[in-house]
Amino acid sequence: MKIIMLGAPGAGKGTHAKGIVEKYQIPVISTGDIFRQNIKDGTELGKKAKSYMDAGDLVPDELVCDLVVDRLQKDDCKNGYILDGFPRTIPQAEALTEALKKQGTAIDYALEIFMTDEDIIERMAGRRVCAKCGATFHTENIPPKVEGVCDNCGGTLELRDDDKPETVKKRLDVYHEQTAPLIEYYKKQGIHYEVDGTLGVEGVAKAVSKILG
Repeated sequence: MKIIMLGAPGAGKGTHAKGIVEKYQIPVISTGDIFRQNIKDGTELGKKAKSYMDAGDLVPDELVCDLVVDRLQKDDCKNGYILDGFPRTIPQAEALTEALKKQGTAIDYALEIFMTDEDIIERMAGRRVCAKCGATFHTENIPPKVEGVCDNCGGTLELRDDDKPETVKKRLDVYHEQTAPLIEYYKKQGIHYEVDGTLGVEGVAKAVSKILG
């Protein structure tokens, strides 16, 4: 079961990926984690990636793809995996398709958690994060017992700059320009599945289970 999570920032991909991990016992593969691990271990791919990052350049798509495919060869991926944050663009998706084809494999599900921009902006604007322990709440969906105070540690709950409407709008604009075209790409491959992100955690989990079986 090889899955790519699609959807705009704030649609809840990370939350729902955790649910899939718990149910199907497959790992979430994050490109950020792969970079950090390869650089830490001093691998050849890690050294190449570090040279670009140290120069302030973007790591080329081919090298990112090589790092991802190398990670997918590990034992914990033998029953499947979820790719989080990759691919982000059509060239990355094409590179991944070709690399997996050489391995005699392919992605099974491109799972999109769909929400309108308006719903995402509203959801993110209500999110509050504890400045002390990092716990996340929501003014409507997961309200704290005392407004502005963390249930866990009593810390102050804050609206992060990343969650402010103007910042979210900018992130959504980038998503629509660079990443949204992946939906059509995977539709053409016949592996795109859309789930309504406004159904709530349990509702989305049920819809995802129906798709994945």
